[in-house]
Amino acid sequence: MPVRPALFLAATLALGTAASCAINPVTGQRELALISESQEIQIGRDADRDISQSMGLYEDAALQAYVQALGERMARESERPNLPWTFRVIDDPVVNAFALPGGFIYVTRGIMAHFSSEAELAGVLGHEIGHVTARHGVSQVSRAQLAQLGLGIGTILAPDLAGVADVAGAGLGLLFLRYGRDAERQADDLGLAYMTREGYDPREMAATFEMLARASGAEDGDRIPGFLSTHPDPLDRRERILARIDAGEVDGSRVDRDSYLQRLSGMPFGENPREGFFRQGRFHHPELRFRMDFPSDWRTLNQKQGVQAVSPEQDALLVLTLASESTAAQARDAFARQQGVTASGARGATVNGLNAARMEFQAALQDGGRLQGTAMFIEHGGLVYRILGYAPEARWAARSPRIMDAIGSFRDETDAAILAVQPRRIELVRLPESMTLEGFHQRYPSTVSMEEIGTINRLRAGQPISQGTLLKRVTGGQLP
Repeated sequence: MPVRPALFLAATLALGTAASCAINPVTGQRELALISESQEIQIGRDADRDISQSMGLYEDAALQAYVQALGERMARESERPNLPWTFRVIDDPVVNAFALPGGFIYVTRGIMAHFSSEAELAGVLGHEIGHVTARHGVSQVSRAQLAQLGLGIGTILAPDLAGVADVAGAGLGLLFLRYGRDAERQADDLGLAYMTREGYDPREMAATFEMLARASGAEDGDRIPGFLSTHPDPLDRRERILARIDAGEVDGSRVDRDSYLQRLSGMPFGENPREGFFRQGRFHHPELRFRMDFPSDWRTLNQKQGVQAVSPEQDALLVLTLASESTAAQARDAFARQQGVTASGARGATVNGLNAARMEFQAALQDGGRLQGTAMFIEHGGLVYRILGYAPEARWAARSPRIMDAIGSFRDETDAAILAVQPRRIELVRLPESMTLEGFHQRYPSTVSMEEIGTINRLRAGQPISQGTLLKRVTGGQLP
C-alpha cells in the first residue's frame, strides 16, 4: 500500500519574492530570477525528502550507488558542478525520469528495466542534469510566483486531510515539471554533450527515444506518464539526434550493454502486487494481509503510503492510510485534536471482528465551505489503519452510504493464492544460438507479450539476433 508528496512549489512562496537578475550558467545570458541558488537547493532538498517517503526508493543499495556514481560523475563536469547532486532510483513501474531544482534527479525502476545499456541511462541522466544546469525548474517556479498562482496547498485546513485531498495527481504533476518544447530540446542537447564527454555512444540516446515511442503504446496503459504529451515527439527527437551525429557534431563509442543488463536481473517488472492491487473494485494487500472493497465505479490510486478513491463526480474521497499511533482509540483522538477539525460521536467499534474506533467530523475549507465525513481507525496485524471518507457538506448524505459500505468491508485476507502472489521479474538469457524475436519468445516464454519483450530488448519481429546476445525476458507475476 503505498499520502501524496508535498507540493514542493509551495515552499518557494514562503522563501520570498525579491526579484533579481542572474546569469544563466548554460547560456551566459542574464535572466530574471526570483530564487537564489541556496533557495533552489532548499526547494529540491525538501521535495526530495517527500518524494523518497511518498513514492519510495527501490531497495537495492548496489543499484542506488551505481546510479549515484554515474550521475555524479557526469554532473561534476557540467556547468554547475558544486550543486549537491543526488540521483535516486524510485520504486515505480512507470517509465519516467525527472529532475527537481537544486540537483535532485530521479529515474524509476520502470525506465531502468527498459534501458538496454549504461549509455542509455547516461543519456537520460544527462538530459535531466541539463534541466537543472539550465535552471528550467527555477524558471517555472519564478513564473508561478510572478503569476501568483493559487497552488491549492492546504485546501483543507486539517493537516491530515491536506495531504490527501488531491487524488487526481496534481501534486505529482507539479513535481514532474511540464517544461516547454524549447527547454526539452535544450536538455537533449546538454544531455548529448554530457554523455559524449564521458565517451558514451550518442546513438544510445536516440535509441531511448525510440523505446519511449514504443513503450507509450505498451499493454499497460499507464506505462508512460500522460504529461509527456507536452514534450516534442520522441521520434522527432531521435531524428534530431541522429542528424547531429551524421553531421559529426557529437560522437562516442562506449555502450556497456552486458554489464548494465546484469544489474537488472531479478528486478520487478511492472506493478508489484505485493504492495497491493485492485481486482474489480476489491483492493488486496498480500504483504499486509488485508482486503477492502472500494466503490467499483470510483477512480482508484494505490501509492506507497495510501490508497485513494474519488467518486465519478469528483465530489467525494475515500482514503486508506496507516496511522502512527499504537491503538485505534489513540489514532481517533489524535485526529480529532487537529486544528480545523470538529469531531463528534467518538466511540469504539468493531469491523469484521477487528478492534476499531470511529467518529464523525467536519473540516473547514479555505473558501469558507465545509467538508463532512467519517473517520474509522482499525487495528490489524499490529498496525492501525486510518480510513477517511468525506465530501462537501451538501453532498455527504448522497455519498456516505457507499463510503460506509466500503469502510465496513475491511477485513483480514485469507485467500492463500492472494497471499502468495509475486511480482513479474526480469530474467536474463544468453542465447545459445542465433534466432529471431519470435524464436526467443517461443523458447523462453514471458508473462508479457512478445511485442513488449521486443520493446525492452530493442528488437523487432523477424530481426536476427546473434548467438551469445544477452536478452531480457519477464517471468512470474500471474494474478490468481
